[in-house]
Amino acid sequence: MTLKVKNTLSGKKEEFKPIKDNHVGMYVCGPTVYDFGHLGHGRSAVVFDIIRKYLKYKGYDVTYVSNYTDIDDKMINRANKEGITVKQLAEKIIPEYQEDYGQLKIDKPDTQPKATQYIPQMIELIKKLIEKGYAYELEDGVYYEVEKFAHYGKLSGQNQDELKAGARIEKDDKKRHPHDFVLWKKAKPDEPSWPSPWGEGRPGWHIECSAMSMDLLGETFDIHGGGMDLIFPHHEDEIAQSEAATGKSYVKYWLHNGFITINNEKMSKSLGNFFTLKEIFAKYNPNTVRYMIIGTHYRSPINFSHELLDQSENALSRIKDFLINLKNYKNETSKSSPALKKTLENAIKDFEKRMDDDFDTAGGLGALYNLIKEVNILMKNGDLAETDKEKIETTLKKIDSVLCILPEVETSVNPEVENAIKARTDARKNKDFALADKIRKDLESQGIILEDTPQGTIWKKV
Repeated sequence: MTLKVKNTLSGKKEEFKPIKDNHVGMYVCGPTVYDFGHLGHGRSAVVFDIIRKYLKYKGYDVTYVSNYTDIDDKMINRANKEGITVKQLAEKIIPEYQEDYGQLKIDKPDTQPKATQYIPQMIELIKKLIEKGYAYELEDGVYYEVEKFAHYGKLSGQNQDELKAGARIEKDDKKRHPHDFVLWKKAKPDEPSWPSPWGEGRPGWHIECSAMSMDLLGETFDIHGGGMDLIFPHHEDEIAQSEAATGKSYVKYWLHNGFITINNEKMSKSLGNFFTLKEIFAKYNPNTVRYMIIGTHYRSPINFSHELLDQSENALSRIKDFLINLKNYKNETSKSSPALKKTLENAIKDFEKRMDDDFDTAGGLGALYNLIKEVNILMKNGDLAETDKEKIETTLKKIDSVLCILPEVETSVNPEVENAIKARTDARKNKDFALADKIRKDLESQGIILEDTPQGTIWKKV
């Protein structure tokens, strides 16, 4: 089946065709590293990690770039508050993001540029925009003139007249249009700055992503991603400045993930209604958080609650029970089930069908659950041979190479526990149920739960 993606630029699902044969260039806006990452950052990172993993699953060669914004007003304000430099703040926060994202099983991008590493490229881009008549200089900086770009608003669906009518013009604002945006901010006292043709200063936010993405992926690339809150003005401004500078189409497919909301209101630091990833990880396994995120289609909002995390935790617990039962399944005399081959083939087909439909991870999870349900029936009826377990595990691993949510199942316990389980089995055979019950309770206090099945006693750690 052909992969289709919902392109924000067209507003339609489109067949995915990379610009260069089998290679995909992908850029995702990363965090501004002035504070710890919150759940909204985690969602965006998980979403595009899954998209990248599925593109690789489909056989594409993917170059994935995600940046760190390490210079802007928030960075400066926080650094001043903490009495450290902006550079020191970035060096403190970036490893925290890397640790949190690692716990969410997010693969590292191929390149993670910092905005401050690309100042020369930003200056060159701004010079080009001035030369082509798209930018102008004022006392406080260099601005992009949105009215010069005929297609301004094409991503967000807004036209220039509506933008002008709806904008608030600040007092003494010398900009030619209320939505003209800053490309270069001239230096203020005690702020980080770099030399430029327009004097000491620093880049505006929007120019950073254009310079980094085009330098690393080329003037036109396949996928640009980020949260829906970035569509306007950030991504709209990126398009305007990039296409004005190069005369080429900037990005082929724009993909945007939905918000995480609290009581249907967007989670954000500015509203103060956010949870950091570290706060959530203190109460829930990061795998539970990943599961919660992929349980909803990436474009839909997630109305966050602890109940939702509890549901995710329970779902993963059921999956773990299945994996334990599969590990412990014994049926040496059984022949391989004729139904199993079709079950495994259908699971992969269903998974790919769902994921080919604009990366429908909720549907992908559904395919996984259908497989678990079918295998459970085969195990219950004794219709699996032990040799079938490897085929099932291979299929599960293939699906999980994209989803990355299968819980780890420990395959061994220490000798003392093994001996205790054997002693309990012997006690049951000898009808010494008091001893058997005592051993079970002793093991339970150590976090080892026993379950008696037709195939024998199985254990799991909690």
